[in-house]
Amino acid sequence: MSTLPADLLATFDALFAEAVAAGEPDPTAMALATADAGGRPSVRMVLLKAHGPDGFVFYTHVDGRKGRELAANPRASLLFFWPRVRNAVQVRIEGTVSAVDDAEADAYFASRPRESQLGAWASRQSETLPDRATFDQRYAEAEARFAGGDVPRPPGWTGFRVAPDAVEFWYGAQFRLHERDLHECDADGRWSRRMLYP
Repeated sequence: MSTLPADLLATFDALFAEAVAAGEPDPTAMALATADAGGRPSVRMVLLKAHGPDGFVFYTHVDGRKGRELAANPRASLLFFWPRVRNAVQVRIEGTVSAVDDAEADAYFASRPRESQLGAWASRQSETLPDRATFDQRYAEAEARFAGGDVPRPPGWTGFRVAPDAVEFWYGAQFRLHERDLHECDADGRWSRRMLYP
């Protein structure tokens, strides 16, 4: 796995800061695209919880659809879209995916609101839910189980890190005259940059 070049990471951080300053509703929101072993794609919104030279991290249940697809096909794409930044900015990320280590997952889980922690225990993510009352009952059971104490991280709930091998910064412009700046990492871990036509 190659680490992200400092200038590439600095560009992302600067754009993220612009998104915060511009009042984007949630700058951490990103589309996550995965595919199953047969190549059937799936996309949904998740939240960025950490990032750095080694990649971009989100959290989920390993037994949910995302987790199952990543186990079968450990590659993913991320997309940030910040329409309030400049004339709209997209950041497109493609790379390999691996689980974070237990210590990192434990530390993040401990930082979550208690209600979110209990929800992680109550949810059988992506499985059929017969009715809302069933989930509410599972939540109440988790609340009772951990009453008066800390809520530990559930088995099968962890973080995934997307280690990029391609990052594109897409800068919107009038009349579809966009600027596109693509950074790619080769098999030897060397990064290169090229522009793309709009």
